[in-house]
Amino acid sequence: MIQNICVAGAGTMGSGIAMAAAQNGFGVRLFDTNDNVLNIAKSSINKNLDFLLEKNKITAEEKLLLLDNIIFSSRVQDCKADLIIEAIIEKEEAKVSLFHVLSSINNKDCIFASNTSSLSITSLQKKINHPERVAGMHFFNPAQIMKLVEVVKGEQTAGEVVQTLMDTCRKLNKTPVLCVDSPGFIVNRVARHYYLEAMHLVESKAATIESVDALMEASGFKMGPFKLMDLIGMDINLAVSQSLYDAFEQAPRFKPSALQIQKVKEGALGKKTGRGFYQY
Repeated sequence: MIQNICVAGAGTMGSGIAMAAAQNGFGVRLFDTNDNVLNIAKSSINKNLDFLLEKNKITAEEKLLLLDNIIFSSRVQDCKADLIIEAIIEKEEAKVSLFHVLSSINNKDCIFASNTSSLSITSLQKKINHPERVAGMHFFNPAQIMKLVEVVKGEQTAGEVVQTLMDTCRKLNKTPVLCVDSPGFIVNRVARHYYLEAMHLVESKAATIESVDALMEASGFKMGPFKLMDLIGMDINLAVSQSLYDAFEQAPRFKPSALQIQKVKEGALGKKTGRGFYQY
């Protein structure tokens, strides 16, 4: 049974996962090697809790208890838990290196989950000790709000590990969906064309960014594709597109858009940089 969760990586996604875990009674350790990132994460969590307090969703006492549930640390030696969720840079070698270190300081029952949105869990397993204890837990941004979690079973993931992660998601007040490891899993595979076709429309001058977003929102989508890309981060979205493009042997339908490539080159990554398809 999972009682303690360590989230490795205190960026937007990692801090959101940590907050969700704390809100649902888990002991949480939020780790990052960068103290500045940890401070930003702490400030962000505090701000989100203040919002809940203002909306009378929690009391002042509950806010303090939630904050007490989270230990912020830049010491990898503190990353000991029943479940470790990795939310670092989307590079396989970095994730493998981190898992090697963490496996050396945790016990034999610790489960390791990657929040990757595009990398193969099966490929990660092949380079990690105890591959049967490795799986994917793909949260969606903002993780403290969005209900869906894709639980990804790699070729070597043990059945009991999958069941434990499904149960843990429910205790996190999330809706888990089991995926067999495949490029893009389910959501990113299906949603890729929501982004790519929107950018193709703008590139061909058939529509503007604003009109595409307005029309998609009017038809029932909560966010238009360009606003959503700005929220996710252009670099992350492009990395997923490139990963699928490579996984499907450069199939034209997955080819990354020149418009998004240019945005990444300019450093216009969306909300996190204050500029993307829109200004923030």
